[in-house]
Amino acid sequence: MATHLIVTLAVAAGLATQAKAASYDCTKSRLATEKTICANRGLNDRDVKMATTFNIISHAVPMGGRDHLIDEQVIWLKQRNGCGNNVACIANAYQNRQKQLDQMLQDRVFSHGPF
Repeated sequence: MATHLIVTLAVAAGLATQAKAASYDCTKSRLATEKTICANRGLNDRDVKMATTFNIISHAVPMGGRDHLIDEQVIWLKQRNGCGNNVACIANAYQNRQKQLDQMLQDRVFSHGPF
């Protein structure tokens, strides 16, 4: 229960600072996927949540783990961008990645912290 509260608070803190925009500058979007995310509030919210979770994990894992995490994220971004402007595909990509990141947060961060 305490773990879920901490995750919720951490994500909420990140969302509060980024509530109006995706995790990237929408005015500089070039890819169809990025433009679709910027135009769709639900996808935009998923993007911000996923990016916030990713940032929390990347600051909490050791250096070697961080490099691996970044490599995985680059691979995921390529897969997500393959969705083009297909909203369902993009939403599914975010759902799957968020599940992976939530599990990493539980396994690699909370299980080793003083929570």
